[in-house]
Amino acid sequence: MNPGPWGILVIVVAVLLLFGRGKISGMMGEVASGIKAFQKGMKDEDKPVPHIDAQAEAEPVKKSKDA
Repeated sequence: MNPGPWGILVIVVAVLLLFGRGKISGMMGEVASGIKAFQKGMKDEDKPVPHIDAQAEAEPVKKSKDA
């Protein structure tokens, strides 16, 4: 059963009365900033990761005589 135009109008009015205009616009702003952060993260993921030099990792750790 699909709500008609009057049903949708009643739902919209009820939501506005419950949350108020300020909270709804604040939530939309947070959703938009989340989407932008997600898109930025997806763009950053496409960049190549710098290669770590294998010799730098393979260098032995010098131990002190006290250990």
